[in-house]
Amino acid sequence: MSITIAPLDAADQAAIDEVYRIGAAANEADLPDFPPFCRRHFEAALRHPMPGSLPLWALARVDGGPAGYLALDLPQLDNTENATAEIVVHPGCRRRGVGRALHEHAVRLLRERGRKRVLAMAVSALPGGPARSGAAGAFAASTGARPALAEVRRRLDTTRLDDEGLAASLAEARSRAAGYRTVRWQGHTPEEYVADIAYLDGRLSTDAPLGDVQWEPERVDADRLRGADRALAARGRRRYHTAVRHEASGRLVAWSLLDVGATVDWHAFQQITIVDPEHRGHRLGLLSKVENLRHLLAHEPAVRAIDTFNAAENAHMVRINEQLGFRPIDGWTDWQLTI
Repeated sequence: MSITIAPLDAADQAAIDEVYRIGAAANEADLPDFPPFCRRHFEAALRHPMPGSLPLWALARVDGGPAGYLALDLPQLDNTENATAEIVVHPGCRRRGVGRALHEHAVRLLRERGRKRVLAMAVSALPGGPARSGAAGAFAASTGARPALAEVRRRLDTTRLDDEGLAASLAEARSRAAGYRTVRWQGHTPEEYVADIAYLDGRLSTDAPLGDVQWEPERVDADRLRGADRALAARGRRRYHTAVRHEASGRLVAWSLLDVGATVDWHAFQQITIVDPEHRGHRLGLLSKVENLRHLLAHEPAVRAIDTFNAAENAHMVRINEQLGFRPIDGWTDWQLTI
């Protein structure tokens, strides 16, 4: 058996098609409740990376046939000693050394570029939840990586929304939010909001629990935010935003983002929810999330499932999500390897 690994050329459509089929097969086998692997998102991630990111992709072959791929992301604006990685092996080619070969290839690339740490995620089953293979976590441990942050994916079934409960949550939030009002938009951030949203976006890497993950605060400015808008649009993500304006200062001090992919109309991700520390205690997180859920469903009535990821230790956000009806599905671990 011969394993070969070569860089993935963004101009080589045949190779890109092979990698896409590997990702689609792995997604269907490992996460059957996820939406299908999105071709538009996949190809745009390769050709239109997020601002400040250098993607490095490689395709592994076994005896000439496509078997697995590596996707590395090297931050360029901050965290220049870090990288993130995804190793995906076709279900029909597993336990043949493909993942190990891709891992060794990744370590060589990262050492050549002066990176000292790499992060990757692996799914696991929760008690009473759907079955999940523990192979990815076992593989990560075998490389010397350590679990750095535990996360949980929760799902909201929008076909079973508690409308009365949501109305009560919204009334509770509004009663605590005197002096604040919500604003909404879709897609790219309006120019008048860019500075405030860039500030809030940058707070994610300092305010969200990181466990033992070694990750520097990210510097987000208007250019970086605009670049992210363009990259997400290229991926076909339909984005719905609700922010909270502080009337006295005119600033946006809280923000929640939901988005729907290009492949299916039944699934969305709850992405960012952040509140400026100076304005916490007014239920602005709850306010922005409920308002944005209504915003999304008014425009995307086919959505019936919304997934969100939270650090297991983020008790405050977990309470809000469970108040809205999100329920645990599976666990995810951020594994960190010092190289």
